[in-house]
Amino acid sequence: MSLSGIRVVDLTRIISGPFCTQLLADLGADVVKIETIGGDPLREQGAKVNGFSWYFAAYNRNKRSVSLDLYSDEGKSILRQIIRSADVLVENFRPGVLDRMGLSKPELEELNSNLIVCNISGFGASGPYAQRPAFDFIAQALSGFMSVNGVEGEPPLRSGLPISDLVAGLYGALGVVSRLVGRQGPGETPSGVQNVDISLTDSMVSLLSYMASDHLAIGRSPMRSGNDHPLVAPYGVFETEDKPIALAPSNDGVYAKLLAAMDLQHLHSDSRFVTNADRLANRGALRDILEPIFRSAPSAHWIALLNKAGVPVGPILTVPEVFEDPQIMHRDMKIEVDHGDRGPVQMLGFPMKFSQDSCEVRLAAPTLGEHSGQVLAEAGFSQAEIDAFVQHGVLRQD
Repeated sequence: MSLSGIRVVDLTRIISGPFCTQLLADLGADVVKIETIGGDPLREQGAKVNGFSWYFAAYNRNKRSVSLDLYSDEGKSILRQIIRSADVLVENFRPGVLDRMGLSKPELEELNSNLIVCNISGFGASGPYAQRPAFDFIAQALSGFMSVNGVEGEPPLRSGLPISDLVAGLYGALGVVSRLVGRQGPGETPSGVQNVDISLTDSMVSLLSYMASDHLAIGRSPMRSGNDHPLVAPYGVFETEDKPIALAPSNDGVYAKLLAAMDLQHLHSDSRFVTNADRLANRGALRDILEPIFRSAPSAHWIALLNKAGVPVGPILTVPEVFEDPQIMHRDMKIEVDHGDRGPVQMLGFPMKFSQDSCEVRLAAPTLGEHSGQVLAEAGFSQAEIDAFVQHGVLRQD
């Protein structure tokens, strides 16, 4: 893969940082996950099989684990030695923690002037909120994201998934790759440590899309429309004889195909529904016409009929149903990875498909300290030194 030969020192834990570094690892980077003696807290969360967290496994494949006492001078010294040969350092501490660890930018410059440092935090490295504690829920709330979810008259609604962690991880990986490409560009020479500053809250604000555009253009505050599209009608969830479906006729052309497929061409001349603006103004009346028809047949009938007619429509699947869907199965979005004595672990597959090479699982999610000796030997430590670190409790080795 394209990041083969790139070494990433991973000081992250929980989700945002580990997701970022796993993306880099899936793209071929050698990711060295530095954990405390107690390990990433995610090792103890989520459902476990044979005492092993599949939640942890889902964010830490293709990585090597080194377990260090980072509160000790020896542990910090070992970390600095590992950083000397790295291309990238990723951390998701609160701003300032890295400095207190003796890894401020000037100190990193002395260790490795060619280093790319990605910092992921709740509010970013600067600003009046930089030192506030933050989690995904806070980022969803403060970014305006929750205010546009749900239905008018009801409380704001959070995403069920930790979306700010995931989006920040994506931006972090993208930022790192852009710096790596820039470093190798024509005429480029290393110009000292480069920082990629990623904020969970910034990441969520960046997703406000046309809702932000409309507000910035005309000062309009977005209205919450639940499962209906705020700018297009009919566009939303409709009940059928057995299950609800998601219907998305996104423009006048597709709307015409919908009417033709449902034998409702007479609605073209109904003044309430001629333009999209008309349909938005009379969304309820249009739903009252469509939904009784949808309820007359099962969801499979409408999905087959409307897709054939060129109208985007699909089932609303539960998570168990997702992994039984033929398209999802064809795209290998569930994979099984052998974890030795811990047995096989099922996890999400690779969303990036390439025409040449491919993402692959080179390493199962590591046990705590599984690669401590191996990585320290690569960093120049002797076996006697490694054994002494273990004996002193500075290094944990599985």
